[in-house]
Amino acid sequence: MRVGILTSGGDCQALNATMRGLALTLYRNVKDVEIIGFIDGYKGLMYEKYKKMKPKDFYDILNVGGSILGNSRCPFKRMHIIENGFDKVKEMKNTYKKLELDCLVVLGGNGSIKSANMLSQEGLNVIALPKTIDNDLALTDHTPGYGSAAKYIGTSMKEIIRDSFCLEYEKGVVSIVEIMGRNAGW
Repeated sequence: MRVGILTSGGDCQALNATMRGLALTLYRNVKDVEIIGFIDGYKGLMYEKYKKMKPKDFYDILNVGGSILGNSRCPFKRMHIIENGFDKVKEMKNTYKKLELDCLVVLGGNGSIKSANMLSQEGLNVIALPKTIDNDLALTDHTPGYGSAAKYIGTSMKEIIRDSFCLEYEKGVVSIVEIMGRNAGW
């Protein structure tokens, strides 16, 4: 079995931990599995930038920030735009087929998941693992990245509110603090 994996969109916590969990589960439960890691997200899939991963690549990455594969932003709304004769969707499909992948695993946020769905509709086997510090993806309760972001906001906002807004409140000023969650509504 050949499984491709990529991380896409902005950086967030727990990307490496999620990849490690996926890889170790595959190595333990699937005979003759090969994992192909795409460098810099969808760009790696478009331009055939990848590396064949080994179990040792995933062992000591829990405390490594970012993504060991790197990630990049490739907006969903631009995926079908052919630029200078380069058809991004066609090239991603070609890379998938050339590498004889059985499945592509995508760790990404809102736009990345839309692109994963588009590739699925194009006939590729795709598994999307939502990751977002905003926790704004439909039908998800908790995503990699959200927990540590929420914890950081909670601890830093406590001091900001205490030091800044309490003085304003005494003057009769109301302050509203907006935090991550773009379209989440909570």
